[in-house]
Amino acid sequence: MGVMKKFEQRLEGLVNGTFAKVFKSEVQPVEIAGALQRECDNNATIWNRERTVVPNDFIVELSAPDYERLSPYSGQLGDELSGMVRDYAKQQRYSFMGPIKVHLEKAEDLDTGLYRVRSRTLASSTSQERPERPTAARPNQAPGGYGYPQPTAAPPMPAGPPPGRPPQAPAAAAQRPGASPMPGARVRHWIEINGTRHQISRPTLVLGRSTEADVRIDDPGVSRRHCEIRTGTPSTIQDLGSTNGIVVDGQHTTRATLRDGSRIVVGSTTIVYRQAEG
Repeated sequence: MGVMKKFEQRLEGLVNGTFAKVFKSEVQPVEIAGALQRECDNNATIWNRERTVVPNDFIVELSAPDYERLSPYSGQLGDELSGMVRDYAKQQRYSFMGPIKVHLEKAEDLDTGLYRVRSRTLASSTSQERPERPTAARPNQAPGGYGYPQPTAAPPMPAGPPPGRPPQAPAAAAQRPGASPMPGARVRHWIEINGTRHQISRPTLVLGRSTEADVRIDDPGVSRRHCEIRTGTPSTIQDLGSTNGIVVDGQHTTRATLRDGSRIVVGSTTIVYRQAEG
């Protein structure tokens, strides 16, 4: 059973109790869970061939109305989200520097239904996962560029190459989710809608309800020509004057940069953008 499905089932077990009020919020717990998975993928740091370290301390920023609805249940929700991150990390073979924590915070600049995720890697003094020689950490940033102050401990970089041998990047680095493609590499682009893959074979791809769209989406909340994906370095998405707009990685926007794993919401339909070398 998938990590997200197990998380949803745990939430369903709580929905008839005090946790039920959470689902009245514009922001759904499952959306936050997906954002935490992407945060791990986008900030995964390859320490060596056997170990990839991801953030373990997360802050979810919510609009004032969403925070008011969710904050009374922040303890239960934080525990469930932490468990989901732990399960996802095990599936992806990620490791942590310390215990996993998920906190909720209010952000006055966010509208109802929008959220931001920030993360950092915190090393626990009692954690067996702590490296022997801590070094200065680099900030992790969410897709929107909101940094989060880092601690002074982070995984040390692998030892340098022997004298006379040119340094080589780890072979797995190019495969890390969210990583930029290597210069000159051939990149494949596609989108996934309800489990169906649609290859992007041209520089632009129009999504909409019209039969003239490159990919037709049968959703009453989607305009005839709703938005357009343009592949490149980087790839972008542009709203085409739709009625309901687009949401990219949790934020309403008219134009956004796309990375592997970006989630696009049009109407009530979720689209996952993918890219890979090869």
